[in-house]
Amino acid sequence: MISENRKASYKYEVMEHLECGMVLMGSEVKAMREGRVSLEEAYGRVRNGELWLINSDISEYRQATRWNHSPKRPRKLLVHRRQYEQLSRRAHERGLTLIPLKLYFNPRGIAKLLLGICRGKRVHDKRESLKEADAKRRIDRSLRRGRS
Repeated sequence: MISENRKASYKYEVMEHLECGMVLMGSEVKAMREGRVSLEEAYGRVRNGELWLINSDISEYRQATRWNHSPKRPRKLLVHRRQYEQLSRRAHERGLTLIPLKLYFNPRGIAKLLLGICRGKRVHDKRESLKEADAKRRIDRSLRRGRS
């Protein structure tokens, strides 16, 4: 795994997710292999019948001089037509957003993005999920102590 959007699970409730391909330049792939990627502020957008990843940050690759890429440029996402139609319908529903969850290379070495269809959490939902995570952590800790 190259990068994970850890804030996504805190800020959003993930309704469903989908694996997408990406149209990238060579310098972007090399920068990704170095782990120089941030998905914190990124989101997906349906524009002109295409799916785009906006505001993702892939830092410049140092060895690529003149042919380097722009770090925050919009990147086209590749999905099958049926998946696109489903995504575009869901993306236009009130309150739903397309958020990148993970960026990774599949076993064949191709960059893939896990895109989630998400609904924003309210403050009380965030507090509730933090309490649940804390309770789960305590239970796991007590179970580990019981085994030793």
